[in-house]
Amino acid sequence: MTSDDEAFDRLLEYVEDELGFATSYYDDSYLDRRVSSRMRRSDTESYAAYLDLLQSDESEQEALLDAFSVNVTSFFRNPEVWEEVRNVLRALSAERDRIRLWSAACSDGREPYSLSMLALDDPEVKDGNVRITATDIDREILAAARRGVYENTRTTDIGEQLAPLDEYERYVRRTDDEFAVTDPVKDLVSFERHDLINGDPKSDFDLVVCRNLFIYIDAEHKLPILETVSKSLSVGGYLVIGKTETLPDTLKPAFEPVARRLRIYKKVDTTSIR
Repeated sequence: MTSDDEAFDRLLEYVEDELGFATSYYDDSYLDRRVSSRMRRSDTESYAAYLDLLQSDESEQEALLDAFSVNVTSFFRNPEVWEEVRNVLRALSAERDRIRLWSAACSDGREPYSLSMLALDDPEVKDGNVRITATDIDREILAAARRGVYENTRTTDIGEQLAPLDEYERYVRRTDDEFAVTDPVKDLVSFERHDLINGDPKSDFDLVVCRNLFIYIDAEHKLPILETVSKSLSVGGYLVIGKTETLPDTLKPAFEPVARRLRIYKKVDTTSIR
């Protein structure tokens, strides 16, 4: 092991033990990209020097924790997935008087708000029966999600993201390049802090959307997180994961594919979930 490797390991140990972020669950290359980004911003040239900075600067501690928890997100990311989610919501609405949805690792809120807009937009979905729980580990990003205000940039066209809706103007108010989610959309969503790695499972959800989290997670820790998610689903409930992600072999017997290519599954059996 090189001195750089040792310094990086000491840095990660400090973050886990003193700052409470479970670095051991995450892929090293992902962590290194986030740390290196903060090192460049703080003009720090070595892991050892950056560790010194972390130990003495609380604002840098917060900045690093924020960097670790930032995921790329958008409204209706991968529209073909959302068209199938629309069908899932219709099926649930036809079967159940109450529909509980969970957006796990919800980031800045665009995923749960997409669920809410879809429920409000579709006449076959009884939106009055829909309740959406949105969770993330990052308190700051949850605060931003509750505000529900988003900006157009050179790389982010909010109007284009909302194209799956017939009349998206019903669900957002636009002022210049700023889009604010309307109150009816917000009313279906409640935000709370939850740690998917260390937190307890939830219960009796009809649909859990947990997309594009596992590309950041170390391989050996994906199964425990997916088990937590699985235990949170009712039998007959649906699971949506990212298009590049897969179910572990030990969980496959508990799910049947609804749309395999889109990574949408239905829970059919709980006995095989440890």
